[in-house]
Amino acid sequence: MGNPVFISRPIPEKALSLLRSECDIDMWPDAGTPPPLRDRAVEAEGILTYGHEPIDDDLMKHAKTLKVVSVIGVGYDHVDVKAATRRGIAVGHTPGTLDDTVADFTMGLIIAVARNVVAGDAFVRTGMWKSFNPNFMWGSDVDHATLGILGMGNIGSAIARRARAFDMRIIYHNRTRRPEYERLFGAVYAPLPSLLAESDFIVIQAPLTDETHHLIGEDEFSLMKKSAFLINTARGPIVDSQALRRALQDGAIAGAALDVYDPEPPSQDDPLLEMKNVVLCPHLGSATIQTRTKMAVMAAENLLAGLRNQPLPYGVNCNPNA
Repeated sequence: MGNPVFISRPIPEKALSLLRSECDIDMWPDAGTPPPLRDRAVEAEGILTYGHEPIDDDLMKHAKTLKVVSVIGVGYDHVDVKAATRRGIAVGHTPGTLDDTVADFTMGLIIAVARNVVAGDAFVRTGMWKSFNPNFMWGSDVDHATLGILGMGNIGSAIARRARAFDMRIIYHNRTRRPEYERLFGAVYAPLPSLLAESDFIVIQAPLTDETHHLIGEDEFSLMKKSAFLINTARGPIVDSQALRRALQDGAIAGAALDVYDPEPPSQDDPLLEMKNVVLCPHLGSATIQTRTKMAVMAAENLLAGLRNQPLPYGVNCNPNA
């Protein structure tokens, strides 16, 4: 018998094969439904989580043999890291590997929402296109527009690098200034109100923390241009969902492209689903074969290290058992 571990959703075979020789694997088979995490964690020494189910102090108290929590993803806001550290439970994540993939996807969303790509696709598929109309579905130029990046970390800087190819003016807001990105991309630091007021496209790439929860709300939307587009590929709760709906309905901004939500997924009666100026995706930012496989392998390596009482190669809480 190997170390008992629970995997919250099916993972790529390449990662699974790393675990088989040392682990007794209990893997939830349905990727589309939330796993019974608390029930399956009772006897687990390791949890590999492939979603955003809360792993809080109560669950850790319940899982008395737990040594390590390994997250497939960069964000770990759903894990109570302080409680884990206090209990000697190692926490790991998968930084770095998804930066370019999410940046590619974000640029795709910018183009899609600015140029009516999704609405145009639906127009053709539903048989509504009868003849060429030169005065129909006018969008907004991306080239030479002002891009505001809220959160100039690894992904934010990867987006800035791509935006240079579109000759975009890049401004950013971050907890600390990033002079290296200012030199590399010609990015200009701006206070948040200035970024909101000047940007044609506002990309959210900040982490979700107590400080960034509902960072973009009613007051912030009132500062934006009526022609501006909001793109969120970070975390849904950074944006006040009700304020976003009102801004879109009232024409306070031109549109939005969302890959994350609050709540996630949105309910079927959410007004966002009926809005034609919104592009909606089901949390696809890192969803490529190559990237998701790399992330799963990194998470498996973290899990194995924690089970062996070794420092995690991609640790969050710096080996609490040391």
